[in-house]
Amino acid sequence: MNIQPASSGDLRIVHGIVTHTIQAVYPRYYPGEVVEFFLNHHREENILIDLQNGKTYLVTDNQKIVGTGSLDKNHITRVFVLPEHQGKGYGTYLMDYLEGMIAKDYPAAILDASQPAMGLYLKRGYITTENLQIVAAHNRVLCYPAMQKLLPFAEASPEEFSYDGRTFLAVENSENGEVSQKTIFRYHQNDDTVWAEYSGGEISKGLLIGKVQNGGLSFTYQHINHQGRLRMGKCLSRPQLLPDGRLRLNERWQWLNGDCTAGSSIVEEIPD
Repeated sequence: MNIQPASSGDLRIVHGIVTHTIQAVYPRYYPGEVVEFFLNHHREENILIDLQNGKTYLVTDNQKIVGTGSLDKNHITRVFVLPEHQGKGYGTYLMDYLEGMIAKDYPAAILDASQPAMGLYLKRGYITTENLQIVAAHNRVLCYPAMQKLLPFAEASPEEFSYDGRTFLAVENSENGEVSQKTIFRYHQNDDTVWAEYSGGEISKGLLIGKVQNGGLSFTYQHINHQGRLRMGKCLSRPQLLPDGRLRLNERWQWLNGDCTAGSSIVEEIPD
């Protein structure tokens, strides 16, 4: 298997893959009016825009083109594998590549899921953040979920550190997070198991627990905020040694309740 960037000269190839797959597969999942909506949405002029932006890719095997996918920043779009080549790992291979490209610059991948691909996305860890709908011809309604997946850092930390007894203060967070610059984390560690208590700012009391993995941390967290709401999520953390010897944790996280959106944050070690 191989993945190569597509150019404007590949317009007919990409359009052919998309159109053939929709016509062969989608009628088993959607009424005719919705199938026509998909065909119109993926018409040549829309595909050409992505090709001109240089973010469309082709999956090949033995010099045969079997699938395609596109990126718009961290948004995965137009992922199609020809029906006769589905179930052979091409879709997984393509998604691995696209997610790897996104992970270099973003904490999470987002996509709008079609029914035929829903099983693949769920297996890959995508979580629904919003349920959307579009009205097609004759008032046929297309319902689909917007989904998001937390991605690991593109590069693991080159060093491993002990977190036991270290205290951290949040210094930066995405707007959809609840941790603030008033939130303090107190870490403990036993072998590769790490846990911490945290509180401050909007958070009354919080706990996290996880493992040291690939030089960083992978953990789940839960806390009660000052509104009395229980919030839960998961987080990937990559340590960075600062010039003064303190640790900084660069974090990518995703809520597991509420809107299930993802974000990024930074916490830095503070003296006891």
